[in-house]
Amino acid sequence: MREDGEESRMRTPDLGTLARGIVAGLAGTAVMTAAQMVVQKARSRSKPPADEERNAAPRWADAPAPAKVARKIAHVFGVDPSRDRIPLLTNVMHWGYGISLGTAYSIADRRPRSHPLLRGIGFGLGAWAAAYAELVPLGIYKPPWRYDVKTLATEGSYHVTYGVAVAGAAAALARR
Repeated sequence: MREDGEESRMRTPDLGTLARGIVAGLAGTAVMTAAQMVVQKARSRSKPPADEERNAAPRWADAPAPAKVARKIAHVFGVDPSRDRIPLLTNVMHWGYGISLGTAYSIADRRPRSHPLLRGIGFGLGAWAAAYAELVPLGIYKPPWRYDVKTLATEGSYHVTYGVAVAGAAAALARR
């Protein structure tokens, strides 16, 4: 309570809100991951990898953005992760970021049942924009205008899928 007797507009999230956010973040990340896997599988059918590509250790240059972020964080602490850690680092960062954003959504969402589809689309587009805002200065992404429309549409669709899943899960959990 403030001195004038009014409650502060800021509120400390309760455990239910945090739990709802964690679960919503997990759901959103799972749905986004499934969408990415479907697209990746469809693309790999059209161009099977050569034997040497299939058996080669991953290269940092080809690593997904989440692994590259993890590597940059590790460098701050004087550690250079080996290439065989790329899949692990990718998953840890991808799931950790997705769960964190889902938790932030739940904390910020004061009306979780109102228009989850629209709110989810907006949240997903915001997450997509945030990815560029974070990854371009790190040198991991190019500015968005340097990508073709198909790439942007695919990446945007992953994030919208994530946002809608987070908002839908948060709304469903808020009804309980």
